[in-house]
Amino acid sequence: MLKLFRFLKPYTAHIAGVLTLVFLQTLSDLYLPTLMADIIDKGVMLGDTGYIMKTGGFMLLVAGGGVLCAVIASYLSSKTSMGFGRIVREKVFNRVESFSLSEFDKIGTATLITRTTNDVTQVQMVVMTMMRMMVSAPMMAIGGVIMALSKDKTLTLVLVVAIPLLIAFIALVASKGLPLFKLVQVKIDRINLVLREKLTGIRVIRAFNRTEHERERFEAANVDLTENYIKINRIMAFMMPTLMFIMNVTSLAILWFGIIRIDLGQMEMGSLIAFIQYAMQIMFSTLMMTVMFIMVPRAQVAAARINEVLDTVPGIQDAAQPKSPDNKRRGFVEFRDVTFSYSGAEQPALSNISFTMKPGEVTAVIGSTGAGKSTLVNLIPRFYDVDSGSILVDGVDVREMPLETLRSKIGFVPQKTVLFSGTIADNIRFGKEDATDEEIRHVAEVAQALEFIESLNDGFNHEIAQGGTNVSGGQKQRISIARALVRKPEIYIFDDSFSALDFKTDARLRAALRKETRDSSVLIVAQRVGTVMDADQIIVLDKGRIVGKGTHKELLDNCEVYREIVSSQLSGEEIA
Repeated sequence: MLKLFRFLKPYTAHIAGVLTLVFLQTLSDLYLPTLMADIIDKGVMLGDTGYIMKTGGFMLLVAGGGVLCAVIASYLSSKTSMGFGRIVREKVFNRVESFSLSEFDKIGTATLITRTTNDVTQVQMVVMTMMRMMVSAPMMAIGGVIMALSKDKTLTLVLVVAIPLLIAFIALVASKGLPLFKLVQVKIDRINLVLREKLTGIRVIRAFNRTEHERERFEAANVDLTENYIKINRIMAFMMPTLMFIMNVTSLAILWFGIIRIDLGQMEMGSLIAFIQYAMQIMFSTLMMTVMFIMVPRAQVAAARINEVLDTVPGIQDAAQPKSPDNKRRGFVEFRDVTFSYSGAEQPALSNISFTMKPGEVTAVIGSTGAGKSTLVNLIPRFYDVDSGSILVDGVDVREMPLETLRSKIGFVPQKTVLFSGTIADNIRFGKEDATDEEIRHVAEVAQALEFIESLNDGFNHEIAQGGTNVSGGQKQRISIARALVRKPEIYIFDDSFSALDFKTDARLRAALRKETRDSSVLIVAQRVGTVMDADQIIVLDKGRIVGKGTHKELLDNCEVYREIVSSQLSGEEIA
């Protein structure tokens, strides 16, 4: 957790102010019982009204000063802890943004959400508590002992028995409760995972009548977390009455022996009352330190999970000495004997892939499910790094080109279409922030989206729901294509981006794309032969290897795999 404290640096002045104010507040709390003892012993017992008024007024002033210090300290500590939480969340988010897909696969989306929200909250709450308690609790305990001794040394022997008993009981409770506190974050992760899967997969769940099954999954995770909290609360419920019992018995013992000492003339009434208050301060400060010992381990678990994210070095970073692309070769992409394997996989997803894409040409990739088509296109924007071989864009290895430069050259339409909450225009402008209304309208027309957009009441201002759930799959694909087109990139990548379109719309879209992308290189991944047969170059993948390369007619003559794909989709007359 100490590693995270470096993010408190901007609030150094606030922390110093909090510690000073808490110190003054604690002094006030320690001094008040002594003033009360003086009022009783020197004012009430002697009938000196003037002394009562004078000392009472001073006591109110000290109490008021303590309250003012407490209020300001609370404000500053809250501001500091909330600011600290904001910085940590920002650092975690920025680090996650830099992750490659490998890091996402390794850590997991659900736990990243928990670490950015719940874990940060746990740490910032401890920061706020520590600023208040790490000064006041030890100081109150030590100061209380000193002040109690100043009132009566013999009566302090009651505390010698009570405090070790209190500490022993707290240690017993902590030993039972801390392991349960540490499990909370893991169980919250599980809740988030199940909930996220249920919400994102709601259509599939309902289509297969698995609602009850998912309810049971969530219930199991929910009950697991609930039972863990119940165990914690049982311990805490047992702890508080026992602590109050120990404190009340201690108070009774002090009163018992204190009255005996007063009867013997060895102690005054005011000193006894002050002694009781100091005893309560000592025991409450011990309790506060215990609360810290309970909170800190849970926060340490949360901090370790946060640090794991912050310490994860992204596998894909800019080269130490990046190279600039050749401006004379804009839109050229070359695969040179590329091999790639996913982490933990027994076999490479791609093996010895070599081909070239040129501006003005359309390159298509086709193959059976699991052949490695999407894996291939994910290597160009460097979502993953190749194991061997190289991928060159404009004559430069993508590993040596700055990521921002590389990705600014690419208009990418993923296989799984993603739209963001906002208007249709906002989603298209995601590709180019300063796109004009005319540009947006033009790319929508090219993407064959203009007709359905204009049929909506708000047109381009139509609000897209989160995840694009209020538009159809084909409409999402066309908006996503328009988003890529508005960038006017050097390289277009369409990863099975026409699958939700009917054949007529598909044909119109590809014809419009030919004109729009004539100065760029285009890579189309598709399952349908009709989508790729007009491409300048078709690459046939099978089990991660290129088994055919050429035009539609060339592949019909010399590629058995391609002929099988074609014959499975087209009739004999269509093939001829």
